[in-house]
Amino acid sequence: MFCYQCEETARGTGCMTKGVCGKDHETAGLQDVLIYLCKGIAVRSAAAGGNDEARAFITDALFTTLTNVNFDAARFREMIDRAIAVRDSLPPACGDEPDACTWTPENDDAIAAKAREIAEPADPADDLRSLTDLLVFGVKGLAAYYHHAALLGYTDDAIPAFMEKALAATVLPQTADGMTALVLECGGAGVGVLALLDKAHTETYGNPAITSVATVPRERPGILITGHDLPDLKMLLEQSAESGVDVYTHGEMLPAHAYPAFAKYPHLAGNYGSSWWHQREEFERFGGPVVVTTNCIVPPKETYTGRIYTTGPAGYPGVAHIPAAADGGKDFSAIIEQAKTCPPPERLEGSGRDLVTGCGHAAVTAIAGTVVEAVKRGDIRRFVVMAGCDGRQSERSYYTEFAEALPQDTVILTAGCAKFRYNALDLGTAGGIPRVIDAGQCNDSYSLVVIAQALAGAFGVGLNDLPISYNIAWYEQKAVLVLLALLHLGVKNIALGPKLPAFVSPGVLAVLQENFGITKNSAVEADLARMVP
Repeated sequence: MFCYQCEETARGTGCMTKGVCGKDHETAGLQDVLIYLCKGIAVRSAAAGGNDEARAFITDALFTTLTNVNFDAARFREMIDRAIAVRDSLPPACGDEPDACTWTPENDDAIAAKAREIAEPADPADDLRSLTDLLVFGVKGLAAYYHHAALLGYTDDAIPAFMEKALAATVLPQTADGMTALVLECGGAGVGVLALLDKAHTETYGNPAITSVATVPRERPGILITGHDLPDLKMLLEQSAESGVDVYTHGEMLPAHAYPAFAKYPHLAGNYGSSWWHQREEFERFGGPVVVTTNCIVPPKETYTGRIYTTGPAGYPGVAHIPAAADGGKDFSAIIEQAKTCPPPERLEGSGRDLVTGCGHAAVTAIAGTVVEAVKRGDIRRFVVMAGCDGRQSERSYYTEFAEALPQDTVILTAGCAKFRYNALDLGTAGGIPRVIDAGQCNDSYSLVVIAQALAGAFGVGLNDLPISYNIAWYEQKAVLVLLALLHLGVKNIALGPKLPAFVSPGVLAVLQENFGITKNSAVEADLARMVP
């Protein structure tokens, strides 16, 4: 195997025996083959002017290959069979088709051989390979966000059409300039999908309101839900309403408390735990069933394997999976019944302080006048965007230390699970404004852009002339897509960490630094001097 799609990749160069995430070489190979077949589907679908079934399959298949989404080899074999059926139902493209359009595995050995061929270690100096992988990883993020929007009935043909175009390009003759143009175009598609998902969430569940969320568990049994799919939370709340069981959010589900559609459920009891990498301890101590809707799932302990469930794109071998019916409905009754037999959740060390979330663009722009006045009075000197992903490496304590070291007249704008590094700190307020403004999930980074654009309009300056610095943590492919979206919007001078992507070659990095001012973050003191002048 060879995989370097996440920030924690082995040695900072690539996982070659087993993924740091826990993915074994067999599953890695099946994922590589599935992506390869999706590229063949894309070539044929694009040549046919676009096929709805093909585009829907590509979206969902790519989502399963994101880091920490699905580890189930059996599910990937089923998807490979489905990919071949979808591809072969399409007419051949004109001219000589690439191998991805015609290759069909005879058996598992053939799949393994193709996986080894695809996953050759990358040459770190190969700019075209770097750009190609940057594009594929960006498209994976695009697929994940489009999956969420489509579940709610919000679609835009331009987005799957771009995914199709981009994937097809990776198996057709291409130049570095042509691939660079596609990478930049991916950023534009990213802006589109983030806006679409924001619309889907707010029109379906209402505009988030600034909300305090309890972190101390109640005395009743509970169900913990993690991931990003809000429709799953809605179904779970509806089905458990009169059961005597409480529901708790974990990780990226925290922002759900701020939506009016969820806040009305009294048994939505609070948030339990923090970001994804703590789940082996937190899921064990929760005591009740856990529903994993998307990423990030960590290989579970045997002690709680019998009470963890996956749904949607998520999967893990030996873990029960809740499928969707033809109408999208899901039956959580078995989980609810199991919860009734479980003890209440244990209180976690460090819990007790409410977490504030729901600071989306509608909520913040409603108080924009207060924010602008605080800036004019000098109560707020600078905003620092600290959005993105959390991770398990010790060097990520940098983000806690950076937040603690920020002057009292600075405000953090955040979204994504990176916030769990500092959102429980008592950082107080600046000019009456909370010093941590949490816009929500990683996809709600779009809200931060809308807030910045509103401030730029209020002050009559450009986006890069605002008193805003960017110190962003990344981990997986959705973060890659968000970064490309920010670059498309013209945001410059982003500090990225804790390590730069292994798939970005020195040549590509030089272009990003020259054109966008991207740098790696360094030490807290040095970065403070640079970002908070």
